[in-house]
Amino acid sequence: MAISVQQVVVILLTTLLIAITFFLFTSDNLRFPLPSLSTDYTPLPKPSTPPQKMKMKLNASHNHHEDEEVMKWDLCKGAESVDYIPCLDNRDAIKQLKSRRHMEHRERHCPEPTPKCLVPLPDNYKPPVPWPKSRDMVWYNNVPHPKLVEYKKEQNWVKKEGEFLVFPGGGTQFKYGVTHYVEFIEKALPVIKWGKNIRVVLDVGCGVASFGGFLLDKDVITMSFAPKDEHEAQIQFALERGIPATLSVIGTQQLTFPTNAFDLIHCARCRVHWDADGGKPLLELNRVLRPGGFFIWSATPVYRDNDRDSKIWTAMVSLTKSICWKVVAKTVDSSGIGLVIYQKPTSESCYKKRNTQEPPLCVKEEVNASWYAPLRQCISKLPSGGVQTWPELWPKRLVSVKPKSGLVDVETFKKDTEKWSEIVSDVYLERLAVNWSSVRNVMDMNAGFGGFAAALVNRPLWVMNVVPVDKPDTLSVVFDRGLIGVYHDWCESLNTYPRTYDLLHSSFYLGDVTQRCETVRVVAEIDRVLRPGGYLVVQDTMETIKKLESILGSLHWSTKIYQDRFLVGRKGFWRPIKPEL
Repeated sequence: MAISVQQVVVILLTTLLIAITFFLFTSDNLRFPLPSLSTDYTPLPKPSTPPQKMKMKLNASHNHHEDEEVMKWDLCKGAESVDYIPCLDNRDAIKQLKSRRHMEHRERHCPEPTPKCLVPLPDNYKPPVPWPKSRDMVWYNNVPHPKLVEYKKEQNWVKKEGEFLVFPGGGTQFKYGVTHYVEFIEKALPVIKWGKNIRVVLDVGCGVASFGGFLLDKDVITMSFAPKDEHEAQIQFALERGIPATLSVIGTQQLTFPTNAFDLIHCARCRVHWDADGGKPLLELNRVLRPGGFFIWSATPVYRDNDRDSKIWTAMVSLTKSICWKVVAKTVDSSGIGLVIYQKPTSESCYKKRNTQEPPLCVKEEVNASWYAPLRQCISKLPSGGVQTWPELWPKRLVSVKPKSGLVDVETFKKDTEKWSEIVSDVYLERLAVNWSSVRNVMDMNAGFGGFAAALVNRPLWVMNVVPVDKPDTLSVVFDRGLIGVYHDWCESLNTYPRTYDLLHSSFYLGDVTQRCETVRVVAEIDRVLRPGGYLVVQDTMETIKKLESILGSLHWSTKIYQDRFLVGRKGFWRPIKPEL
């Protein structure tokens, strides 16, 4: 039967239609769902991402599922795991120490690798008491340590009242309270003007940091520190109160502060033997004290004359004279408590006039990044150029830092300050999902010149400025501005208790540090440090942000990305289920 041309065309078109249909339903296109053609359908916008980048995103999504399989979290083990501080609780390393004579057992001994376990929450933990109420009282269940309450009950450090721990403002040397004690210092040496020429203070052996807490009202920022010792959880109490504090000890290594940093150093019965080991502890204070700065020592050798105290006082007189510290005040108040105030010289002329050159001036170049640096039995050199001018009065010193050779010039410093002022006001405070009214303790993980902290200085919070040891050493600039901070290596654990910060901030750093150590372990440390309900704010590349988002998701954090540049993660109360015994 003959077939017409018209029929041939119909057969060919039908065959072609069947072939196209078969191709569509057997190709990769079906891996993506086709949109429903309902009446409310709105066409999706064309993706701006080039095909190659779209493919990378699909691969990243595939890897994300693989990561979730790997990222199975366990609780840290042990009866004291709720307060676990890896570098200070490494019992195996401490047992192997040959000596404890110089407080070696209170120094850092970090496990390798940094632990990845999650610290459990105390029973009945709840969001902290908000500032400023927290300065006077905190939830007992958040820091359930009654030992210090009993140990110091006669000295009014801390009391337990119902569900709360209450801080009356007492202390070993504060018989009439910290207010009276601070007024006593002002009367002893009127040249000390809190919050004007004295802005940055170091409180050695601080107890529960009531001294530093009180000085906040006078625009003084105090770095309070004490070791983790038998005065159970004193630094944890301080941070729970919302007062700046860190765990540290003057043992065999330098404090993690720059040279010539603090305007004033304070010690009220801080239990440090200043003349020990050839005077190394006092020489370390001399290193971190600003030229012309003051050291206040309130201890029994100052005002008691028994044999033991007299010997200590005689040794202190000899040591302070040898490093050219001058006594500018010595007095006793109506409570029977006494103090002496020393002043560090502003030039090296006195050193050269000494009868003996002991201790000697340090010969080697000062290495400012004091990270695992041994204590030195020599006098740190003063800044070049002789007499160092005292910083501008607060708050002008915040923006009037003198240029530092190799660190910053005036224009760079000014631009950095303006940049952070703009980012904080326009982005961090206005656009990010952060409840700033709940934020008190803040840490900047890569502080640079302290611009982030400077932009927040008028808010009711404080910032611990961390200068990583793998970045340029800018910490002296931070202190010159009237801010506080420490050196740290983020591939190790931080010297702080768990749950002690409300917000951690990182600007273009986490992507760098995770080239040296595992991202998961750095995030586990961030989780340890942050309180439940606390925030991680990250400014970084999308590659780093996506990687962090994946890990934070495995921790059950809520996350949000802004402008393809900012990540806000919020820690919840989730913890892995405790294994059955």
